[in-house]
Amino acid sequence: MSIATEQDFGRDPINVRESDHYSKEYAQTFAEKWDELIDWERRATSEGSFFIDTLKERGKKNILDVSTGTGFHSVRLAQAGFDVMSVDGSPAMLVKAFENAMKHGFVLKTVHSDWRWLTRDLQGQFDAVICLGNSFTHLFEEPDRRKALAEFYSVLAHDGLLILDQRNYDTMLDHGFKSKHKYYYCGENVSAEPAHLDEGLARFVYTFPDKSKYYLNMCPVRKDYVRGLILDAGFQHLETYGDFQEDYHTDDPDFFIHVAEKYARA
Repeated sequence: MSIATEQDFGRDPINVRESDHYSKEYAQTFAEKWDELIDWERRATSEGSFFIDTLKERGKKNILDVSTGTGFHSVRLAQAGFDVMSVDGSPAMLVKAFENAMKHGFVLKTVHSDWRWLTRDLQGQFDAVICLGNSFTHLFEEPDRRKALAEFYSVLAHDGLLILDQRNYDTMLDHGFKSKHKYYYCGENVSAEPAHLDEGLARFVYTFPDKSKYYLNMCPVRKDYVRGLILDAGFQHLETYGDFQEDYHTDDPDFFIHVAEKYARA
């Protein structure tokens, strides 16, 4: 698998709205900066034990992290005693995740895979799938979103759990960008904000203290639309949290977290 060293959006970055482009966005130089953006210690403090508690309360042990990035959640779950398989579509991110895990005393089980073909690249089933860090919004085409969710559903055990998050694009599109960056992007003197925003593209620019800049093109899908896709995929029970809280005003959260169960509750 080849690793791009620099980002390449071509001559017209605003027109880069293809699901297949995301792996090129996470160039090696950007992957090396990513941990500076999220700040592992501050992020762990800000999000608390929400994901660990949610998985433990439902008795989940075997976890598939389908968007491991630099390994933050995979490592945290491993530290909490879960059996974790780490997947990413970006070779550069997987390399960094493996290095980070080694520093924390773990050897990650990593797989380079496209979400749309998980059942081709993975064997067995999992108690839970997590897709975090706004990763799902890398998918620009609805068939790709539906295909990815179908793959998540397929690799889950009969009583499996999906946890998928997204930025609060509803507020961003309707009222403008006002993220507080309290939970996900916790690095000091690092900014992450849209350089361009319309109904079909949220182009984020990430600026670091050394003045370097990197970009990600995301599709600003709305909360209820994503909820509908999850239910269409066959999940039977779905709850959505706002910044880890069950009760929230729609305009307030930076992120929505969808927790979907594969089976119907009694």
